[in-house]
Parts: sequence; structure tokens; C-alpha cells
Amino acid sequence: MESVYIETTIISYLVSRPSRDILVAAHQQITFEWWATRRHNFECYISQVVIDEIVASDTEAAKKRMNEVKDLAVLEVNEEAEALTEAMVRGSAIPQRSVRDAAHIAVATVNSIDYLLTWNCRHLANAQIIRKVSLVCNAQGYDMPVICTPEELMGV
Repeated sequence: MESVYIETTIISYLVSRPSRDILVAAHQQITFEWWATRRHNFECYISQVVIDEIVASDTEAAKKRMNEVKDLAVLEVNEEAEALTEAMVRGSAIPQRSVRDAAHIAVATVNSIDYLLTWNCRHLANAQIIRKVSLVCNAQGYDMPVICTPEELMGV
């Protein structure tokens, strides 16, 4: 079974109120569909980085987000992941202000996860950044996961 790292935006879209923004609403709908129909085809993981992000705001929303991830395996943020995170930032693949985005990639990478699922198209599902991050990961001896949106992981 292939593995997928569930990044924070997926959980946020899953439990948030339907958006009036048509693009966000479409992303929410795709997320609901993926969660309901596809997630059981994968070994799904999160990390402490995800947990820290989903509990960092409104108490009621945090409870809803935590409820969605309660049965998912939690990957450790170990020294290997921290070193790879630093290498991504140091190599200017990910900006310092977005170090948590680098941490998501690093945790998934050092754990040999197949896919990193996200709606963060600024620093994660972004072709130019993926190229830079891939170069850093390869230089450190790793193959990074395929970074994609739920729409791209809906199957055939």
C-alpha cells in the first residue's frame, strides 16, 4: 500500500465551513471526496508539525481538526528531519519564514513517504519550489515524495 503524508491544509479544508470563494469551495469539495473515497487506499500519516498547526487556533475548530486525525499514525520529527529542514532553508529552497513547510517535506522525505498531500500551492505544491527542494533532498541522499493536491491523487 502506498503512503501519504497529510499536510495541515487538508485537515483545515476538511472541517472548515464551506467557503464563498469558488476556488476554495472547489478545493474543499475535492478534499471531502478524497477523504471519503480515496484515503483508505493509502497508509496515511501526519507529524507533530501538523498537530502543532491544527491546535494553534480556535478551540472548537482545533477539536474538529484533531478529531479527523486521531487515528492517523504520527511520524517523529527526528534529528534527520531537522537537518533536512535546515538544508532546505539554507539552500533557499524554502524561505526561513516558511520553515514549517520545509519540516513537512523533510519528515515525509526521511520516512520514505510516497506522497505529500497539500493545498499549500505557495511553498509546497509549487513546481518551481518542488524542483529546488528535490535538488536539496537529492544532495542530502534522499528522494522526496511526490507533492500533490487531492485532485491529483484521486486515482484513475
